[in-house]
Order: sequence, then C-alpha cells, then structure tokens
Amino acid sequence: MTKHTHAIKPVTLKIRPVETKTEIDDRGAFQRQPNHFTRPFGDGPNDLKAQAGKYRLFWARGCHWSNRASIVRELLGLEDVISINQVGHTDDPDRRKYGWEFAYDADGRDPVTGAEYLAEFYYRADPDYAGRTTVPALIDVDKQEVVNNDYHRLTNYFEVAFKPFQKPDAPNLYPEALRDDIDNFNDQVLFPFVNNGVYRMMFAQSLVAYQEAFDDFFNTLDIIEKRLATQRFLFGDYVTDSDVRLYVTLARFDTHYYRNLGPIKHRIVDYPNIWGYARDLYAIPAFKNNTYFHDIARGWDTKKEKLFVDFNSRFADDIDFDAQWSQPHNRHYLSKTPEQKFLVD
Repeated sequence: MTKHTHAIKPVTLKIRPVETKTEIDDRGAFQRQPNHFTRPFGDGPNDLKAQAGKYRLFWARGCHWSNRASIVRELLGLEDVISINQVGHTDDPDRRKYGWEFAYDADGRDPVTGAEYLAEFYYRADPDYAGRTTVPALIDVDKQEVVNNDYHRLTNYFEVAFKPFQKPDAPNLYPEALRDDIDNFNDQVLFPFVNNGVYRMMFAQSLVAYQEAFDDFFNTLDIIEKRLATQRFLFGDYVTDSDVRLYVTLARFDTHYYRNLGPIKHRIVDYPNIWGYARDLYAIPAFKNNTYFHDIARGWDTKKEKLFVDFNSRFADDIDFDAQWSQPHNRHYLSKTPEQKFLVD
C-alpha cells in the first residue's frame, strides 16, 4: 500500500506487529521493543539542534509514553515552537492494521504534512524499520521523517535543549542539582516497575511473569506512598520530570489498566498520599488539558449488544472524571511554598 504526501517520497506501509507475538521472551514475559530513533538533541556535531518551527510532535490520548511529552511541551510554553497533533484509531479494521492514524482530522490527514498514518514518517526515515510505529514521535516537518521517538529522553530534551525557546517563567523540571537523582529514579524505578510495570502485567503470557510484574508494581507503589507522606512531590516542594512520568500512569490505572489485569491489590484511590498527589498535579492546567479521561476509559463494546459487557463500555462515558480528580486535597501543608508548585530560575 503506497501513500503520497505532497512532493515527499512515497512509502510502503507494513502491517503493525503485535506485542504479544513479537515482544514476549521464552518465560512469557513482555520485553518492550527498544526505541529506534534515539539521536539526541545537543551541541555535538551529530546531535539534533533545537529550532523553532522545525519539529512536530505526534502523540496519542491513551498512550502515557507520549502523554509525558505533550504535558511538558505545554508546561514549558513551547506551543509556538513545536507544533503538535494527535493520532488515534478509526473503526475501520483495514486501516487500524497499519497502526496510528490521523483519526481526529476531518479528512483523515495531518493538516501540516498531509500524512494519513504515523507509519509514513517511520518508513520514510528508515524503509527497513520492522518494529511498531510508536508515539511520541518527533518529526522533521520539512523532511517528514521521524527524528526522535525516545520517550526515555524526549522530555529531557524539551527541558534542556529547548530552554532558549521556553516561556520566561517556565518551570525548571530538570534542575541540574537533581538530574542524577531524577535519571536514576526514572530509569531504575519508574520505568521498569511502574510505567512499564502495568504493561508487563497486561502482556504477560505466563503466571510467573505476571506475578513478578504484579509484585514489582504494587511494592513500588507502597514505597512511593510512604515517600509522599512527608513531601508534596517526588523530589520535594516542586514538580519535576519524574512527577510527569508517574502521573500519566496513575491517570490510567483506575480508568483503564485495571480491566486488563486479574484481581488487583489496590486501586490508586486506595492510596491516600498517592491519590491526593495525583489530584494536586491534575489541578495544574497543563496536566488537566492533556488528560482525556473519557478517551482513556472508554470501553471496546460501543454497541453494548452482548450479554456480558465490561464496566467501561457500560459506564465510562457517564462518569464525571473531572469532578473526581478535582476533589480537594490537603497536600499544600507539605511544602514550604504551598502556593508555588514549580521551581523557576
């Protein structure tokens, strides 16, 4: 199947690989595919260079890996520097098999590039690419190629390389004095046990692998619950990059992830400190603006014709998630600067 976008070279689309077929090891454990486009932003001769208007960010409402980037982009005031659009899925199975589509645009095409599928940017950058085409995807608008899909580091690039383009009062989400601690927490705790922990449970193909992921996830939440008993955010008085990464998983657990698991140990609302902390973050406009609860929660059986219909298909559209997440919390007292959630240089 060949698609053309303006004068840009056409690409041949490939069927999207399925995680439970291609990313499971011999123990039945999910091993997430590595990021492919990881060229960093920086000052080196081969590094990508931060420029206004050169890049476009694609993300998906349900994908917490990409939700991080959309939140940080808005927090830092980069809306006029990095353009943005959302991908999703239509109900057409012949289209869904190619992965993310520009489902929210009237003609099914990204208005800036004319693309129909996210995959076009991947195969234009590397015709031999064989993995899933994932978000976040940062593309070069002129070349219409993916330049970076490294969700591990993309927000850090926005925080550091794009600093000259940030709004004057942009929060410092990645202060130099804490970078080693933030990186260690992100890479050694949040990614393996929380952010990817839910997928390790959902995609596990053996009970042994499932139980390992289950224990990692809930044991880590217990540690975080204790940590948040004495400090407002993960690293004290101010929101950091780590808080964005934890939030996006918390926002999806009670609304979506739980229904793909077996009996769960606790809901997020059962952790007093974590639940208050999550609501404290949701009150920040950039978090709220980029959290689409009904899209996250909506069920698969939209026609509701079967005898047994899952809870989300029956009720998700009727739940007032904003009211739930806007309930008062009493976490201000944990901070020396209760009315200030950000460190500003």
